[in-house]
Amino acid sequence: MDTYGVLILGAGNSSRLGQPKQLLRYQGRTLIRHMGEEAISAVDNPVMVVTGANAALVEEALRELPIEVVENDHWEDGMGSSIGIGISEMLLLHPELANIIIMVCDQPFVNAGLLRRLMRHQQVTGKGIIGASYENTIGTPVLFGSHYFPALKELEGPDGMRQLLRQSTGDIAIVSFPLGALDIDTADDYQQLLKR
Repeated sequence: MDTYGVLILGAGNSSRLGQPKQLLRYQGRTLIRHMGEEAISAVDNPVMVVTGANAALVEEALRELPIEVVENDHWEDGMGSSIGIGISEMLLLHPELANIIIMVCDQPFVNAGLLRRLMRHQQVTGKGIIGASYENTIGTPVLFGSHYFPALKELEGPDGMRQLLRQSTGDIAIVSFPLGALDIDTADDYQQLLKR
């Protein structure tokens, strides 16, 4: 039986927004809690959040959820450093994991159903990477099989997974997720979300 974990990136300081996007409220809960709850209901296995800026506030927002938290002291280096630290910590605690789904905290329409679709699509296609596709791009949430764990652990800097995805096109399958294009980077994005 394939084992799945979920890594949620919640370390950034939301400089363009002016307040921590992890703590924005949507439909009665903070975005980070929403992501945590959806991940838990999708995998019943380890779910880990990488914190950084506002670590204590983000951790407080996850209180009482069965989620592991790792703090990235180098969150200012960008998404790659959070992925590297998160994957390393996850595999230290859960060496049995065969697959890890990487999520960000500002895609409000990600839900457990989408995460399960990624897992099912991997079982059907046998591909090592299953990405969500929107606006002609492949992005988060994205599922990586264990073959990619060493490269993910080595990531640093702002580029995150893009280069890895570019190098691995033959081993990628996609799940369509048009609403993935809506992420929260500015106050205007948040207002648009609340109006929907």
